[in-house]
Amino acid sequence: MGGGGGAEEELTAQETALYDRQIRVWGVDAQKRLSKAHVLVCGVNGTTIEFCKNIVLAGVGSLSLMDDHMVTEDDLNSNFLIPHDESVYGGKSRAEVCCESLKDFNPMVRVAVAKGNPSLIDGTFIDMFDIIVVSCASLKTKLFINDNCRKRSKHIAFYSVECKDSCGEIFVDLQDHSYLQKKPGGEPEQQELKYPSLQEAISVPWKDLSKRTTKLYYAMRVLESYESSEGRDPGETSLSDLPAVLARRKDMCDRMSVDESKIPTSLLERLLAAGKKEHPPVCAILGGILGQEVIKSISCKGDPIKNFFYFDDADGKGAMEDIPPTPED
Repeated sequence: MGGGGGAEEELTAQETALYDRQIRVWGVDAQKRLSKAHVLVCGVNGTTIEFCKNIVLAGVGSLSLMDDHMVTEDDLNSNFLIPHDESVYGGKSRAEVCCESLKDFNPMVRVAVAKGNPSLIDGTFIDMFDIIVVSCASLKTKLFINDNCRKRSKHIAFYSVECKDSCGEIFVDLQDHSYLQKKPGGEPEQQELKYPSLQEAISVPWKDLSKRTTKLYYAMRVLESYESSEGRDPGETSLSDLPAVLARRKDMCDRMSVDESKIPTSLLERLLAAGKKEHPPVCAILGGILGQEVIKSISCKGDPIKNFFYFDDADGKGAMEDIPPTPED
């Protein structure tokens, strides 16, 4: 099942004219679903702003931004919507500054600031949305929001995305998802996918994973485990944490019965040195892919990611990981 609450209402003449090109690509029904979908983004940074730009231009029904943090220098370096002018962003939150700029991209999309702390949002608030995207949040907060999405009676798709300088991770939970897949003959065929929760996906014993699983998957698990144990927010790390992180790597690999070579020290060094920095070209790649995936989810057309996506600028390659692996028939 996709988001968007169905496609019963017709598009207005203005919407049809504005979205003519993309309607030719994915069809009028997909555009109807998109125009009725409500998206919440918790955590405004360079990556999620790229995503926001893409879905606003595509014509999503509404977009709400939740991030009460004040603008920092790192934001100026990665978030293209924040001008390098303190008279514009001074005293304003990331969400407030970006909200006004996003409205200019497409006046037909309702863009608003949602005040609050993502770690405290309740089910009644979550019910207002069809899609929730979380970034720059602790693992505890991500698990909390993902769990709440799954407890609601309506279908709410959950995504998390993180950019660590030149590396990135996207997680997708569409729960039970039906979609149309085009076959070689051109005829669409109904497909069904069942997604694990974030908790289920990161709890799979490493020895049960494919030998081809990207090293970034393991490295991100080590880093989030270290941050959680130290009570750190995401990115509150530096190279000075390397000895403790290497000890955490050894402990996790011993418990999981896998060799430490799966997680190169050089990769952990890169992630630690990144801190909260994002590399703008990688933000654009991750934001573009995430936007595409959300549109697939809402429109119920096309093969979605199941359920992790990784990108590393070191080799310029992206990798999808199905964790836990889908049982074979």
